[in-house]
Amino acid sequence: MMRDFNKKRYWIVGASEGLGREVAKAVSRAGAHVVLTARSADRLHELADEIAGPSTVVTCDVTDDDDVARAASEAGELDGLIWLVGAYWPQSATEWTPEQVTTMFDVNLTGAARVLGQVVPAMVARDAGHIVLTGSLSGFRGLPNSIGYGASKAGLMVLAESMYADLRQTGVDVQLVNPGFVRTRLTDKNDFHMPMMMEPEDAAREIMEHMHDDTFAKNFPRSFGALFRVANFVPDWMYYRLLG
Repeated sequence: MMRDFNKKRYWIVGASEGLGREVAKAVSRAGAHVVLTARSADRLHELADEIAGPSTVVTCDVTDDDDVARAASEAGELDGLIWLVGAYWPQSATEWTPEQVTTMFDVNLTGAARVLGQVVPAMVARDAGHIVLTGSLSGFRGLPNSIGYGASKAGLMVLAESMYADLRQTGVDVQLVNPGFVRTRLTDKNDFHMPMMMEPEDAAREIMEHMHDDTFAKNFPRSFGALFRVANFVPDWMYYRLLG
């Protein structure tokens, strides 16, 4: 399957930095009109100047119901939505920071639900659309120092699975991408070794390849993703001992 992006309208939420910025460039190169969304108008306008194709800048705070509704109205009728928003602070349950944990849930999971609530009904009514959600390998099973982030990504991944189950026989395509470590402002917060670190350009290429495919989910890097999938079948006593 080779999806045709030419002259399609794709809303890229989380486009201002890192992986989202590179995906926006890739989707634009494929011929789509990209609607660029994040909180920072300045960064979005810089990105709009960098890409060759048509674009629209729409700022949005995904934690605000009214602002999401306003942004969705400005985004207009869409052929596709790519969700790339992420809030992250490395955090152990022994050092729980309530505001940060709540923000991770409100951005990574509830924020996605707010945006999807404005987009999915219209796509279902037209029986046409393409939705790509960005989960994480950290969402497959609980990890140390991942309070907030891992759980919010796990919730988003299950949301994508439920949407796929409901919409797979319709004209609305749902896809999920689960990256490992990608060099961004978020991973810069980590003070531990991050194996198989990817550059944003390479991760964007993986996502674009998946968007041309007709399969539901993609975990990458592939070997790292396989390790996380296998971890689901490891007994608790062994899994937590291995984590140290």
